[in-house]
Amino acid sequence: MATNAGLRAYREVLRLVRQLPAETQPYYAKYARENFVNYRDLSADEDLAALLRRAHTHSSWVLSKYSIDADKAAARLKALGDGQAGL
Repeated sequence: MATNAGLRAYREVLRLVRQLPAETQPYYAKYARENFVNYRDLSADEDLAALLRRAHTHSSWVLSKYSIDADKAAARLKALGDGQAGL
């Protein structure tokens, strides 16, 4: 789960960043990259799942901040955090 789920989550977060206003995208893309780089060596699946759930929570907050339907937009990221492999 670790490597593939982490990379899929990063790609999904970058897709979500593209839904934000253009002037905010560079900031959030850089923020996401820094966070994923900080945790790239995480090995325990349980720890990774917790971090993926946290990524979903934070992404949902940012999307809601810009009046984007977070439940719909971040559903795939939530599924990764919940451990659903069929994405």
